[in-house]
Amino acid sequence: MEKYKWQSRIKMNIILLRIMGLWPEGDKTYEPGFYMVYCSITVSLFIFGHLFFQVVNVYFIAHDLKSIVATSYVLLIEIMGGVKAYYLIKNMKILKERMIIFKSDWFQPRNTQQRNLIEPTIYLWTTVYMVFLSMCFGCNTFWAIYPMMDKFEEKRLPFLGWYPYDYKKSPYYEITYIYQVIGICYLSTVHVNVDKLISAFNVYTSCQFDMLTDNIRNLANVDQTSSNDVYDNMLRCVEHHKNILRFIESSTKFFNWILFWHLLFSGVSIGITMFQLTAVVPLSNEFYSLLSYGLAITVQIFMHCWSGNEVQAKSSNLSYAVFESDWTDLPEDIKKKLLFFTMHLKPVQISALNLFYLSLDTYMRILKTAWSYFALLYQVSSQS
Repeated sequence: MEKYKWQSRIKMNIILLRIMGLWPEGDKTYEPGFYMVYCSITVSLFIFGHLFFQVVNVYFIAHDLKSIVATSYVLLIEIMGGVKAYYLIKNMKILKERMIIFKSDWFQPRNTQQRNLIEPTIYLWTTVYMVFLSMCFGCNTFWAIYPMMDKFEEKRLPFLGWYPYDYKKSPYYEITYIYQVIGICYLSTVHVNVDKLISAFNVYTSCQFDMLTDNIRNLANVDQTSSNDVYDNMLRCVEHHKNILRFIESSTKFFNWILFWHLLFSGVSIGITMFQLTAVVPLSNEFYSLLSYGLAITVQIFMHCWSGNEVQAKSSNLSYAVFESDWTDLPEDIKKKLLFFTMHLKPVQISALNLFYLSLDTYMRILKTAWSYFALLYQVSSQS
């Protein structure tokens, strides 16, 4: 049977990261040469440069709470884009090794039934990602056009920033405007593609648990006539389980810090965005940019929490699969080994530094936190 092409689902994301200077060719990591120089230039220019002018501006507007709020709601997520790029470059070796593991026989469906078993999860994940991608595209589009559409005569920029020149004069205004648009598009592309990689690892892991559950459930099917065959099947299931756990352990080394800071900042950013929606003209271009931005972050966090929740839910099915198999007719020695294996099966929780667990419960807590920040800002604004 033809191998299942796990990487085909993230092929376009890898191509985009390579164009941006964030994915060396083939199985290579970063080495001295043209591509490393290219990576240094793009990251410095479109991430750190873009962020630098906005962070410096915070110093000059520190006395103005309204301006601080208007800057911080997007600056936090932009900083997260820089964090993601940093850990992507730092952990490139781990990522390339994970890609190779996808091709191993342990991670391949054994039959058509298992392929059909994992397709609904892959389809739902792809759907959520496409919604997230659409929100990001809409957000960037409104960010790029709303200053020109709403108040073109004031020569506003998409983002508040400090520049060592009078950017309102031509051609500095046009150059700065284009630079900000390119910078936010670059950061958004980093967000989208790194998030796709992280969620892919979790979704693929949940699919592995689906396949392992099916293998355990059919451990002693009617076609097995030899206890040795059953024992060999059980050993393969044990080894498959070990490989899945090793995959999870190495994958979390890549996204531990990314998800930690992301989950930490998301509640604040969503809350501030909700507050900003109450301060702009309804149904204006700026209103739609804020709305699409808030929805994009909400879907983004849902994608991570849902994929992590899938791992936990499907890993908890392994114990049930043992009892759904025809274990009653197995030899006593195999029953004992199977019991020992079952006792060591525990639900797997994907976490960020063991502080935030990716689950739908965590997702609801983030939304509640966002509402608390919104209520606080709204109350302070009303009093002032």
